[in-house]
Amino acid sequence: MTFSEILERVGSLGPFQILHVFLLSVPVFFMASHNLLQIFTAATPSHHCLPAHNASSLASALPIGPDGTPDRCRRFTYPLLERSLGPWNTTLPNETWSHTEPCLDGWVYDRSLFTSTIVTEWNLVCDFRQLKEMAQSTYMAGILIGGIVFGGLSDRFGRKPILTLCYLLLAISGTCSAFSPNFLTYTIFRFLTGCSLSGITLSTVILCVEWVPTHVRAIQSTITGYCYTFGQFILPGLAYGITEWRWLQFIVSTPFYIFFLSSWWVAESVRWLVLSGKSPRALKELRRVAAFNGRKEDGDKLSLEELKLNLHKEISLGKSSSSIISLFQNPILRRISCCICLIWFATGFAYYSLAMGVEEFGVNIYMLQIIFGGVDVPAKFISVLCLSYVGRRITQAICLLLAGIAILAIIFVPSDMPMLRTSLAVFGKGCLSSSYNCLFLYTSELYPTVIRQSGMGLGNLCTRVGSMIAPLVKITGEVMPFIPNLIYGIIPILGGTAALFLPETLNMALPETIEDVQRRKKPKEETEVQNIPLQSCEPDKETS
Repeated sequence: MTFSEILERVGSLGPFQILHVFLLSVPVFFMASHNLLQIFTAATPSHHCLPAHNASSLASALPIGPDGTPDRCRRFTYPLLERSLGPWNTTLPNETWSHTEPCLDGWVYDRSLFTSTIVTEWNLVCDFRQLKEMAQSTYMAGILIGGIVFGGLSDRFGRKPILTLCYLLLAISGTCSAFSPNFLTYTIFRFLTGCSLSGITLSTVILCVEWVPTHVRAIQSTITGYCYTFGQFILPGLAYGITEWRWLQFIVSTPFYIFFLSSWWVAESVRWLVLSGKSPRALKELRRVAAFNGRKEDGDKLSLEELKLNLHKEISLGKSSSSIISLFQNPILRRISCCICLIWFATGFAYYSLAMGVEEFGVNIYMLQIIFGGVDVPAKFISVLCLSYVGRRITQAICLLLAGIAILAIIFVPSDMPMLRTSLAVFGKGCLSSSYNCLFLYTSELYPTVIRQSGMGLGNLCTRVGSMIAPLVKITGEVMPFIPNLIYGIIPILGGTAALFLPETLNMALPETIEDVQRRKKPKEETEVQNIPLQSCEPDKETS
């Protein structure tokens, strides 16, 4: 008897499972808000230098750039007479720029859209504009480190304690970010927020999957995934009503205090309890589930010896250790792992380049964020259909290739055509959302059971590295404005090309061992060999 059969005895799809999945899925709504929070809390409004001395007007205090608008980062050393400057749309002679200086007294910001952001509060503009991208990269680095740290801790101390701890850590670090006195403190707490969010993700996936029957796991994972998708609609609504960044940061963090309290009801992983030598507690959890589902008598019939005996095979499989080296130990696995690394990296890299670049397209930032979130709904649905009928490899390749082409096309669209630029960005983000949807399934089917978790962990590591590097690439735009989009477009095209070198897994059984992966193509090859003599024998029969 497997754990699925034991779960069937205590109720595999009863009131407990509905409440359990609900309590674990609701926090996912607000996880999206933290991932995309800096779109609003770190928005850069229009700005110019605070004029020097007592300038009679901005025209006499600020130089004009080549585009005919006041320069954002320079001011005149002393006010000029307006008649010497000429009209606003007149470009200054080159020698006039020798009389300018940086914004020594600060900046004046347009506060019509945002009352305050971290950019306006700590003046992250001009020579300090790179710090804005550093803050987002630090947050993504927290997600990367959190996956490594909390993944190991959950194996040692259990899924539920780590989930509870991470809820509390996210609530506290998010709140402290809102009250940070300086940029360094803010960055540290955002790093801790990223760490805790990664721990929540790992524990949520495991605890959701384990407590529902196999035939509804796809539905459950889809529902939980759509919680993140619809969670993207919450953030622009909150940001529209709360234009002060500290209050917005505080509001999206406080719900996790409630989730911290509700997590005490969540059941621990039975597999982990038995594997860790805590079988009596595992039996207690199963009996609690049985009582909640109205099957108390069936739960009372379970014994400790029966539980250990029936889960013996799964325990033995769980104790079999596999390292990251196992993913590269033969040519087939080496090819799969190298391609998967590039695909995961490309998807995370390109996805966050578009998701965090909302304010660059010249469209209302609130409406565009809703559109960016809404495109995920049809994108994931279409990807499911393609995965089922077209195949994993072709779907994965097409998603990344189309995303890369869309991003590259943005380079050739002038800035005075914001709707076309936005349409290409929305299309690209939809393709990348489909890529993510495909990757989770495809990766799990490519690797055998004994190293499947290691393969998923490697992919998750690569996508976090990609999302961490993506904000930093924007800094290259200071050399040439088109360079960031050129890099953002080329990487997913490389990832899509790599997908073509992977084997197809549609309608194929999941491999259990590394040998199964090596034999995956042999049945087809054998049938082709057998067909040759059969076809050649047909004419001989007729002649005889």
